[in-house]
Amino acid sequence: MVKEGIAIQDEYADEFAWCYGCGRLNEAGHHFRTFWQGEKTRTEYQPKDEHKAIPGFVYGGVLASLVDCHGTGSAALALHRKNGHEPGDGAEPPRFVTASLHLDFMKPTPQGVPLTAIGTVEEVHPKKWKVHAEVFAGEECVVKGEVVAVVMPKTFQNA
Repeated sequence: MVKEGIAIQDEYADEFAWCYGCGRLNEAGHHFRTFWQGEKTRTEYQPKDEHKAIPGFVYGGVLASLVDCHGTGSAALALHRKNGHEPGDGAEPPRFVTASLHLDFMKPTPQGVPLTAIGTVEEVHPKKWKVHAEVFAGEECVVKGEVVAVVMPKTFQNA
């Protein structure tokens, strides 16, 4: 498991911390938290019993949500680092939204097994980042995905 510390989502401004997947202020949400793991990113999650597709297996929408928020969080970590910052240093990180989300379900995802998303981040443009993600249930890769994340437009910030 990831050593607990400050995730990028812990640093989002309150007005942008409501996402169902990663918003720390959304009491009903998943509370995904993304950290650096060397040059890669990592998000861990334990699906709840209500996140089942059929008994014994996790619903694919939860996996899509995990990849989605892991991707935007990973992009935020990468741009924050590029700007000379790390979570916990007092600088507010950039906030990203999803432009594209693609998933390939490799195997059924067993219920009751912790999930780990590992991301590799690639800068496409100063405001556009691509994150390649793999989700593991234990040691088994169950999902491969890709997120294209863009810096949150000003129109979102004025809503």
